[in-house]
Amino acid sequence: MCDTCGCNITDGNRHLIEGDGKLAQTESGREAISVLQGLLSENDHAAAHNREHFDRHGVLTLNLMSSPGSGKTRLLEETIGALGGELRIAVVEGDLETENDAQRIRDKGVEAVQITTGTACHLDAHMVHKALHQLELDEVDILFIENVGNLVCPASFDLGQHRNITLLSVTEGDDKPAKYPVMFRAADLMLVSKSDLLAVLDDFSPDKAERHLRELASSAPVQTLSARSGEGMQAWLDWLRAEHAAAAERIARGETVRPAIQPDGQLLHTHSHDHGHHSHD
Repeated sequence: MCDTCGCNITDGNRHLIEGDGKLAQTESGREAISVLQGLLSENDHAAAHNREHFDRHGVLTLNLMSSPGSGKTRLLEETIGALGGELRIAVVEGDLETENDAQRIRDKGVEAVQITTGTACHLDAHMVHKALHQLELDEVDILFIENVGNLVCPASFDLGQHRNITLLSVTEGDDKPAKYPVMFRAADLMLVSKSDLLAVLDDFSPDKAERHLRELASSAPVQTLSARSGEGMQAWLDWLRAEHAAAAERIARGETVRPAIQPDGQLLHTHSHDHGHHSHD
């Protein structure tokens, strides 16, 4: 968890600890622990609400995570172009500052909502919930959440997504799964990106990167691709199509699915519930 860098408190959840906020008053002597646990609990509650909202509208929501510069936005641009009118896409962009990436997505003719986090190095469920009020979810098949570039904190916060996708650029080093186990354990799919550079980066081995992932007891599929050259893109697009179809089947059965792990590292499984009994903002 982010209990060392203080990034648990964000613009999305700050209202809970200030003024008359729900967590503003805690029992004497346990303030830090109580606030941390309370923020995590409130985040999980908001994430569950988001996920129910996505399911109600039939939206498959995918959380893209990676270090800065791994190619998340370029991948989205090429994915939007490749899928065309086949699947309706929207994007929530997370960055500390600027709307640069969101504008790149809008230039592709796709709706994008920018979340600027300020000093927070990750998105949280409250931020995403606010962004949803700017989207017409009935017009969306797949919602991509491009998280803040960071290989530590984003994996610890449930946003309400259905799947986590972790990108590992070949420019970073094939040992990253071993160095950042929480991030890569959270992956439902690992993408080795910028594969067009492998010809000049002979110190990166996709096989070693996958071996490090398997050493984390992860069975997540691994795909190697280049958004620039198009290599491996077909397998990625097929994965998206299959996940969208599976999501539609789950929703028809009144079920949902959560990412591979939750913040405490416990495995998660598909949960069934009747969406008809829930109300949403």
